[in-house]
Parts: sequence; C-alpha cells; structure tokens
Amino acid sequence: MNITAPSPGNYRWRMVALLFLATTINYVDRQVLSFTMTDELFRKEMMGVGPDQILTQEALDRFKIQYGDVDAAFKFAYAIGFLVVGWLIDRIGTRRGFALGIYVWSIAAVATTFVSSMRGLALARTSLGIGEAANFPAAVKTVSEWFPKRERSFASGLFNAGANVGIILTALVVPWLILKFGWRSSFFVTGILGFILLAVWWFTYTKPHRNPRLSKAELAYIHSDNDQEQQPLKVSWGKLLSYKQTWAFAIGKFMADPIWWFYMTWLPDFFNSNDALEQRLDLKSFGIPFLIIYIVSDAGSVFFGWLSTQFMNLGWTANRARKTTMLICALCVVPIFFAAQTSSLYVAIALISMATAAHQGWAANMYTFASDLFPKSVVASVTGIGGMFGAVGGILLALLAGRIITAFGYLPMFIIAGCAYLIALTIIHLVLPKLEPVSVEELESVVV
Repeated sequence: MNITAPSPGNYRWRMVALLFLATTINYVDRQVLSFTMTDELFRKEMMGVGPDQILTQEALDRFKIQYGDVDAAFKFAYAIGFLVVGWLIDRIGTRRGFALGIYVWSIAAVATTFVSSMRGLALARTSLGIGEAANFPAAVKTVSEWFPKRERSFASGLFNAGANVGIILTALVVPWLILKFGWRSSFFVTGILGFILLAVWWFTYTKPHRNPRLSKAELAYIHSDNDQEQQPLKVSWGKLLSYKQTWAFAIGKFMADPIWWFYMTWLPDFFNSNDALEQRLDLKSFGIPFLIIYIVSDAGSVFFGWLSTQFMNLGWTANRARKTTMLICALCVVPIFFAAQTSSLYVAIALISMATAAHQGWAANMYTFASDLFPKSVVASVTGIGGMFGAVGGILLALLAGRIITAFGYLPMFIIAGCAYLIALTIIHLVLPKLEPVSVEELESVVV
C-alpha cells in the first residue's frame, strides 16, 4: 500500500474533534485553581485570615507551601486514577469508562465551589484527580481504535492541543469571573462544562465497526495496519511491566509530565510574583500573555505531531521518526532557564512559549508509543501505567516546588525543566534502542 495515498473518507477526524473538546474541558477544570490561587480573598479564606486583615509574607509563604501539598494530593489521586481507569477502560470499553471519569471529575469540580479551607481544597482536588485520570487513557485508546499507526501521532497532536486551548480559555474567562462574581464562581461555572461534555460524549462516541456513518472503505483504511485483534486481551499490570516497551513509555512520562504540571500550576504565580521581572501580571492582565503562550503550545502540539508523521511518510521507521522529533523538542526546552533571570516580560513569555510548545510536541509523540508498541486492547492499560509514573514524578516535584520557590526563587525549577527531556530521551533510547512492538501472539501466551 502506498502510505502517502489519500484515504477514503474523513469521518474518523470527528473523533479527534470530540477528544479535543474533552481535553479542553478537562484542562479548564484542572487549570482553574492556578489562576484562582492568585486572588487575595481566596488566599485569605484558605489560610483562615479575615478579609480585612493583612496577609503577611510569612502567611503567603505558608500558603505557597500548602498549595504545593494540595497539588501533590491531586497528582497522587491522578496517579492512582490512571492505573484504575486505564484498566477499567480496557475492561468495560472506551465509551462507558470515559463517561464515568467525566462524571466523577465534574462532580469534584463543582464541589470545589463550596470549600473553605486548604484541607477541603485538598479533598476536592483529590476527587478531581481520580476522575480526570480517565482523559488520556480514553483518548489514546480512541486514537488506536480509529486511526492507522501512521496517522496516530498527528491525531494525538490534534487532541492534545485541547490542553492548551483549555488553559487559554481559563486564562481569559476565570480572572474575569473572579473579578466580577468572586472566586467561587470560577469553580462552579467551569465545573458545569463537564456535565455538558458527558452528554456529548455519551451520545456521540462509538467504535468504528458499530458506526453506521463510517464507510466500508474508511473502516478498511483504519484497519490497514492489519493489527485488528480477534478478541480483546486481558493482561495483568504485572505482566505489562515485564516489557521494556512499557518502561520506555513510563520513563518518558515520569520525566516530562511533572514539567508540564509545573507550568500549569505555577506560571500564574511566576508572572505575578517573580522579583526579576520589571513588569508583573495579575488577574486583570493574565489573558493576553497566556493566550500567546498556549497558542504557541497548540502550534507545537500539532506541528511536532505532523512532523513525525511526515518523517514516516518519507520512509523513515517509527523509531527514527519519533526519536528525532523528540530530540528536537528536548533541545527547544533547554533555554527556558533564562526565563527566571531576564527582567523582560516579553523575553520570558517567548522562552516559556517555546518550552511549552516543545513539551506538547514531546507529549504527542509519547502518546503514540502506547499505540505503536502494544495491541489496541491493552493500550489504555499501558497509557494508565505511563500516566501513573508521570503523576508520581509530578507528586515529587509538587512537594518540592513550593519549598524551592519560597527559598530560592524560580531558577532551580527552570533548570530542572531544561534538563528533563534530554535525560528522558537518553534513558528511553538505552532501554529501547528500537521501537519494536509487542505482538498479539506474545500477549496471548500470557493472558490472565
């Protein structure tokens, strides 16, 4: 088959649009706290300080440390959720498994409206983490069900771009809600979006062979890799962890995911409190800078997903195409350390934009590892394992971030960010010099 020939039909791209919507809303509900935490009244209420009292520097430092602990609680739940939800989606199906995740995270998002202490906030964010863990295992599994391998990195880049759109929408809308109606409105309004998504997902998603609108020609194209399984496989986590392919994916997530979460959690505070910057941002001015950062990030997600696909269309192996693209991404992150030293807001925005774009390109290619290397019926489980490792890395960095920032500022955090991807790619290549897929026959011999 000529892999550059046009495919018959484009219905499968509607599934990418659906995943893009889901990822956007997932990130809106996840990101709202990082902007709300810059609100003075929110900080006072969480710390038990009266609205007419002064929030001292000592209290503000305690708030940042406890905020880091709340973020760690979210990521701990996210890690556990990844394992459980990935396993669940492979057992009960993408449609029902993702619907359950959306329901749980939407309940938690709305419930955050009513918290009045850091302990209550931690409980709400823990529940949110369990539900939100469903998004990427479900999305990656959907891509594996609806796309041939050569299109998966591009499809993953497209749905992954929803993360940036979610952050952009949060940066534009949440500060306005807080200034107009108070901080509680930010959680209530954004939380309701999840219930809308739940209805859209439930009445839209089906598997390709059950969709009456999908042509026979496009269905054949989707399965043109000849990797359609005769029956679903059930393989234990322990057995999946015995494969070096699983570890390569998990290492990439462990090293890179915490950096992305650091950006999401702390960038508003960086622009709001970094002493090196001559010009700082607040709730009235976050919108445009974050719009720029995450539009560039969106472009990076789509571009680097497309670039890997183009390399494969030129005849490159998946191994060469994915790793070359990821090396380019890793190199683009290195200069970010200077963002903590420059006095120019514009230079900081430019450096952070390049780093976040590169991360999204890295992520788009990492997600294809699971679908490139494993049969479709275990893709969500493998993605869940990788996501769990990413969340564990995020927990460790979250527990340290508030303490490092209050003691040393942002430079150490940006140095960690600049090094993480090159180290990750080196380890991935040592563990898995070639991206050799695990065959259905191998897994069938160990089915439990």
